[in-house]
Amino acid sequence: MEIYTIGYGNREINEFVRLLKTYGIETIVDVRRFPTSKFDCYKRENLQKILRKEGIYYYWIPELGGFRGGYAKFLETREFSVGLEKLIKIAKKNKTCIMCAELFPWRCHRRYIAMRLKKIGYHVMHILKSELWEEKREI
Repeated sequence: MEIYTIGYGNREINEFVRLLKTYGIETIVDVRRFPTSKFDCYKRENLQKILRKEGIYYYWIPELGGFRGGYAKFLETREFSVGLEKLIKIAKKNKTCIMCAELFPWRCHRRYIAMRLKKIGYHVMHILKSELWEEKREI
């Protein structure tokens, strides 16, 4: 079982889609607490349309959204468990990538989600550019 993560940062939407296609991503799961952006293409409703045209499913799981300064504690809540269950159900069907705004996973709450997924047997890879990065240490 594997799952990917990606952050869009200031990437052009064409580059973002190209990376998803490079790794054969079939489904994006948006884990932003508020799925909006200063870049119109990354606002939920626009991103969903763009990805649909590319044959990529889009889901938003607000229960996995970022919580500044307290995400490690948030991992122990029922809300997080519900969100993680939704993510796992989606990931069982298609090659899935977790998405957030922050480009680097070590600066993003995606790393906490990734660590929880690793604990239950998922192989988690982070898409940076054309290469992958895998965190080796435990949080």
